Amino acid sequence: MFLYHYFDNSIGPFVSLSDVPIDQAKSVLDTIKRTKPQAQSSQRHDNYMEYRHNCEAIIRTEFRKKGGLATRLSPHYMVVEHSPWLSTWFENSAFIKIPVEEFDLNTVSFTYGDSMPTFSPTVNDGKEYRQRLYTYDEILPIIEKYGLPQDWNNDGKYGPERYIEAHIWSDETINTYRLG
Repeated sequence: MFLYHYFDNSIGPFVSLSDVPIDQAKSVLDTIKRTKPQAQSSQRHDNYMEYRHNCEAIIRTEFRKKGGLATRLSPHYMVVEHSPWLSTWFENSAFIKIPVEEFDLNTVSFTYGDSMPTFSPTVNDGKEYRQRLYTYDEILPIIEKYGLPQDWNNDGKYGPERYIEAHIWSDETINTYRLG
């Protein structure tokens, strides 16, 4: 299994809005909305950062309940295998592909789909993977049962799950892949 991280090549990998103060993150999003109106992130609503921080608190708490080791307040985001949809998000799109074996799996959690709709109170379709966070060993049978969302729902026609999100709660492996 490979984990992919998509990013704008002009900015570099593993740069996160969650790692800066909320006012600065909102300023960055406002700049993107003005200068890159076609970018995926320019479509985010005004309270996106508050929603994101809330979601990150939920997944961090759930991960720790499972005995996971979260050494970061917010995770680095990756996805399981290639996502054609995510590869279109950036004007100067690039990606990093890392074998899952390079990570301490005690620092990695997963959601079947993006964590925000997975834990959203507005997504109530009864699917077993809603409101659920998984460890590596727990996500494997879910993948076996449902496959990769990008194989059957890349266009989002069948729901919000378009990929399996991986949350990397440590900088250890990530730091070896940062550019510059």
